[in-house]
Amino acid sequence: MTTSEPYVLNIGPQHPSTHGVFRIRVVMDGEKIQDIDMIVGYLHRSMEKLAEERTYTQNIPFTDRADYLAAMSSNLGLCLAAERLAAVEVPERASHLRVIFAELQRIASHAMANGTLVSDAGAWQTPLLYMFREREKILDLFEMTCGARLTTNYMRIGGVAFEPPPEFWPALGELVDELPDRIDEYAQLVQENEIFVARTRNVGVISAEDAINGSLVGPALRGSGVPWDLRKTEPYCGYDDFEFEIPVGTVGDVYDRFMVRLEETRQSTKIIQQAIDSISDGPHKTDIPLALRPEPGEVYGRVEGPRGELGFYLVSDGSPAPYRFHIRAPSLINLSLLRDMARGSTLSDAVVTLGSIDIVVGEIDR
Repeated sequence: MTTSEPYVLNIGPQHPSTHGVFRIRVVMDGEKIQDIDMIVGYLHRSMEKLAEERTYTQNIPFTDRADYLAAMSSNLGLCLAAERLAAVEVPERASHLRVIFAELQRIASHAMANGTLVSDAGAWQTPLLYMFREREKILDLFEMTCGARLTTNYMRIGGVAFEPPPEFWPALGELVDELPDRIDEYAQLVQENEIFVARTRNVGVISAEDAINGSLVGPALRGSGVPWDLRKTEPYCGYDDFEFEIPVGTVGDVYDRFMVRLEETRQSTKIIQQAIDSISDGPHKTDIPLALRPEPGEVYGRVEGPRGELGFYLVSDGSPAPYRFHIRAPSLINLSLLRDMARGSTLSDAVVTLGSIDIVVGEIDR
């Protein structure tokens, strides 16, 4: 009778399958995973402490560099929290512009997540390149509006920084018109692909009960069949005026999380079209003091980012800078259940499971 002895395998801290600079310490028994430790901190740069020395507006660029794949959503989360803290009213046109850019950001982020997941699963590179085709068009819209593609710094307390230029609207309309057919194309490429289905079905399963108990959010939660979305349960920016559905999975595996993101891009397209049709004339921003001084108090503001609930906890002592600044990062919370998803699986399945969580290490470490 032969026996095997467990051994420890380090993945990272700079391994391409880890989607960023962090380390996984895996205890293996043969080809099966016995245990996993997630070791973070390689990108820590004291963002939350540095924020206590800067004004609320000066802190907006920090959020770009937290979730750098969803800068618009991160900007929006901080601005909503600061507006609640300082009782700032936002013009209707500014709210519609925020919705348009937040949903464009969701589509771009999901294109990155799903495209790289297909690549991780070994199903080939074509879907990745197709999804990046639309992502690039979205980043072009960002660039023509605010001059940046990733670190946008576009949202402002009270609205948005700039009005989109005249050429923005025809380009946006063209993109929204073609997106439904493009999303159908993604589904045809991947949905019945034998390699992708074999690598994702019943892999990395997390039940609805475990997802709720583990505080999972976003597509990771909805993939387990829980229809929780802050745009519906706690609407902001007028989301309650738009008609859209919340896609959910049934099994809670890698395949379900992929399909939830794919279907969410359809819903985001519908929201953008409704926002275009209903946007009104008016100011794009409420003027506020350069050094905003909210009354002493505390607030927690949150948005439904591409990875789930992104929250900002702010404490004001009446000065121009926040006394306390803390980010509730969805990537950190969702990563915490990787151990439960991956134990008992093979290492190759664990890599696909990690890809399906869609983490951004910049917001984990901060």
